[in-house]
Amino acid sequence: QVQLVESGGGLVQSGGSLTLSCAASGSIFSITAMGWYRRAPGKQRELVATITRGGNMNYVDSVKGRFFISRDNAKNTVYLQMNSLKPEDTAVYYCNARDIVEITTHRLTTELWGQGTQVTVSS
Repeated sequence: QVQLVESGGGLVQSGGSLTLSCAASGSIFSITAMGWYRRAPGKQRELVATITRGGNMNYVDSVKGRFFISRDNAKNTVYLQMNSLKPEDTAVYYCNARDIVEITTHRLTTELWGQGTQVTVSS
């Protein structure tokens, strides 16, 4: 069974940097898109950044120029490099993967979420 395992969250001071990682485990043939969402206290979940298998990226305006998403297709892993962090970036960050095809069963999982990792930025 395919799972997403996140790592890299933590506490950082304003202006600092963190890198989040999310690895998809299992016998995976391909993943169409991977990305990161976040939910801040008292707010709805929002898209932060996504990247397709071909490398097309999309960012929410509030993180453009500060956050950078990348992926390693061979490792089925997506990264989020977060720079110049602000207190308003404080949230639980969730990894997301779409259209996951497994090697042996050819089973398609349309969407999968990680367990979430806390990012706290102190002022």
